[in-house]
This record gives sequence, structure tokens and C-alpha cells, in this order.
Amino acid sequence: MTKEEKQARVPLWEKALLTLEEASAYTGIGINNLRKISEDYDCKFVLWVGKKRLFKREKLLEYLEHTFSV
Repeated sequence: MTKEEKQARVPLWEKALLTLEEASAYTGIGINNLRKISEDYDCKFVLWVGKKRLFKREKLLEYLEHTFSV
């Protein structure tokens, strides 16, 4: 079983953490814009694992609900 097949088993709306590409597909926000808004040190919806950026799905949605524009 390949990595893609394993990832396809769990739908995005059930995952707690999303990769940059998954977060972009889930929210409809471009990858570059997600990078920009998640660069802040005090960003509440990003978990850094080494250099890898993972988005906390529920916190990201809360952020987007209270944001006027991205």
C-alpha cells in the first residue's frame, strides 16, 4: 500500500492535522496564502514538526470564521 492510498482512506474533514496541500484543498485558499498567514510565531493553528508545517483543522476553521479577508 502506497502513502497516497493510506492518506486517501481518511477523509480530510475527519483529520485533526492537515498538510499544506490538504489545507489548501480543504479551504480553497492557495498554498502561498496559507504559507503567509501561518508564518507568525504565535500562529494558533499551525503545528511545526521539524520543518514540516501541519494545520490544526478545527483551529484553522475558527480562524477563518473570524477573518474578514485573506
